Amino acid sequence: MPMEHAGPDAAAPMTTPVPPASTSGTWIVLPTYDEKENVEGATAAILDVVPDATLLVVDDNSPDGTGAIADQLAARDPRIRVRHRARKMGLGPAYLDGFGVALAGGATIICQIDADGSHDPAALPSLISPIERGQADLVIGSRYTRGGRVEDWGIGRRLVSRGGSLFARTVLNLKPNDLTGGFKAWRASTLASIPFDHVHAGGYVFMIEMTFRANRAGARIVEVPIVFRDRRLGRSKMSRRIIVEALLVVVRLRADELLARGRRLLGRR
Repeated sequence: MPMEHAGPDAAAPMTTPVPPASTSGTWIVLPTYDEKENVEGATAAILDVVPDATLLVVDDNSPDGTGAIADQLAARDPRIRVRHRARKMGLGPAYLDGFGVALAGGATIICQIDADGSHDPAALPSLISPIERGQADLVIGSRYTRGGRVEDWGIGRRLVSRGGSLFARTVLNLKPNDLTGGFKAWRASTLASIPFDHVHAGGYVFMIEMTFRANRAGARIVEVPIVFRDRRLGRSKMSRRIIVEALLVVVRLRADELLARGRRLLGRR
C-alpha cells in the first residue's frame, strides 16, 4: 500500500500525491501530534460513520510514536493513509499539507477533524450533506449557533473561544458565529481556489484565516450545530502564544485587505 514518509532529518515534507483509497470522493484529514492515546479510537470512530471515505492521518513526527501507530492502522485498513512530516510545524501547515494531498488524490469533499475526541465523528454526515446537496461550499461545525454547545470547559477557556470569534467577526466583517472551531467540511474546488502559500497562520488562528479567505472568494458558508467536548486523554496544545498569534493575524488580514483596497483606489485615479 502506498504511503508517504519523511524522515526526522528531512528538510521538508514529501509532496508525492497519495492516490485515493475509495471512489466516494470524500477525504477526512486528521492531523496528529502526540496523540497515541487517541489516534486508534479516532480513526475507528470516523470510519464507522463514513465507511467509504479516505482517512488521511497527517503526523508531525510525534515523539510519542503516534505516526508508527497510524502506520499499523493503515497496514490493516486500505482506507487509511498516513502523511509523515519531518517535524512539528504547526496545525495550519499540517492541514494545508493534508488538503494538498487530498486535492491531488481527486477528493471532491474534504473534512477536517481533531484527533482528541473533541469533535464527534457522528456529526460528519451533517457537515457533508449541505455540500452534497449543492447548498454550501464550506460547512462549519458550530458550537455557537442554535443547537450547538460546549461541554467540560471552564469559564476562562469559554471566554477565550467566544471572544476570539467575536473579535474576528467584528474586525473581518464575517457572519459565522464560530470562527475558531476546526470541525469543517469543504467543497474541494473551494479549497483549491485558496492560495495556500498566502496563508499566514500556523496555529489555531488558521481556522479563522481559512474561513476569511473562503468568504472573500465568494464561498457559500453555513453552520451546523455540534456538541464540543474537551479532550479526555492527552494535553491541550492551546497556549498564550497561540492566542497572541490569533490577534495579530486577524489584524494583519484586515490591514492587508484595506491596504490592497487603497492601492486599487489610487490606481484608478
